[in-house]
Amino acid sequence: MVEGERLRFLDPRPIRDGKYVLYWMQASQRTHYNHALLHASYLSQSLDLPLVVYFGLTDGYPEANLRHYAFMLEGLKEVSHDLEHMGIRFVIRKCEPAEGALSLSKDAAIVVCDMGYLRHQREWRAQLAERAPCQVVQVETDAIVPVQTAYVKEAYSAAVLRPRLHKLMERFMVVPETVWPTRGSLDLDIEGEDAAGLTGLLKDMKVDRSVPPVKDLSGGPGQANELLDIFLERASEYYSEQKNDPSLRMQSDLSPYLHFGHISPLYIALRAISRPSGGTDAFVEELFVRRELSLNFVHYRNDHDSFTCLPTWASNTLMKHSTDRRERVYSLEELEHGETHDPYWNAAQHEMVSSGKMHGYMRMYWGKKILEWTQDPREAFSRALHLNNKYELDGRDPNSYAGIAWCFGKHDRPWGERAVFGSVRYMNDKGLERKFDMEGYIKRVGYKG
Repeated sequence: MVEGERLRFLDPRPIRDGKYVLYWMQASQRTHYNHALLHASYLSQSLDLPLVVYFGLTDGYPEANLRHYAFMLEGLKEVSHDLEHMGIRFVIRKCEPAEGALSLSKDAAIVVCDMGYLRHQREWRAQLAERAPCQVVQVETDAIVPVQTAYVKEAYSAAVLRPRLHKLMERFMVVPETVWPTRGSLDLDIEGEDAAGLTGLLKDMKVDRSVPPVKDLSGGPGQANELLDIFLERASEYYSEQKNDPSLRMQSDLSPYLHFGHISPLYIALRAISRPSGGTDAFVEELFVRRELSLNFVHYRNDHDSFTCLPTWASNTLMKHSTDRRERVYSLEELEHGETHDPYWNAAQHEMVSSGKMHGYMRMYWGKKILEWTQDPREAFSRALHLNNKYELDGRDPNSYAGIAWCFGKHDRPWGERAVFGSVRYMNDKGLERKFDMEGYIKRVGYKG
């Protein structure tokens, strides 16, 4: 069994007679440290029923393109092999995720689903719970502290959430008990794709193919674990001092894997705190406090992808200065192609377009400059989200929504008032040059100008 606070009963119906226990795997695409899978396995064992795992593959996922699908399917292939090794049937269906889960629930004794924090992810699970003929239970496994346990409403800053998370840390920072089904399900006759058919399935899907896959970054839990090993060996001692320097390779590169659920944040945190140092303390702060602040944000705000999500002081000051003269104004196309006067911004855009990721400090600078170079701050907010979600492998993620909103004042405080930005925090190229080797950053990301 998993901690009770990770469980939420979405449907009050009792467990019924059925052919199997169904786990709808959607957000947490892994077998390791997956509380939802472990709870489904526990139910399978206690009910003496086989376990079936289902994934719904829709080609209409909001803002997803070929880059995102290719990365995700690499991970699903690995998950499929892992489940087969455990004797568990993995059913992948090309359909709307909630509809596929509803179809399979007709023969299920109970449905277990993992938790998604974004608006449409919550709607999918609510649709299933409303229409399923059996009990539906949700298990939260992509947060260290369950979001509703951490705070019952939106937290307006990290300072509000941090003490609550640290108070709860000991209760939830524990290795989950491993329980696997005793009855296999590989011989069940259920229609769906297997791992071998995923590549061909992608070729036939009607997805946006304007953004190609990243050549030197593969998806999957195995690759995520390799990157974690490299990071802990390389950066644990110096991360605190050097994490903001974009000329160095000091970041973990794990955000795409966290986005697709290829690796557990709990597992990462436990690995990191087993090697105590100033560097790992700073890393756990970002993984734990900052990441769970973003989960809190999107869970409690349906407008997390809109300018209206900003605190009143931020939206008011930006709109007050929306008529201020901008020294430069760029079109969306110029921004997308990295055609500005600023080589550092262009290099950051190049890094994102070519590699599917951007150094965290540069993403802050990047977002601030879009605000500076767009006349309407509401349009600037939409542009930043559009470009981030289109090219970043960790786009369309709570961290991304919170990160973009931070550039416009979310989770921050008012600063001294100035043109264009009002009292929203300002960043400039002189600050980058003063702190970092920016020529080294340009060289590292391969930007030619």
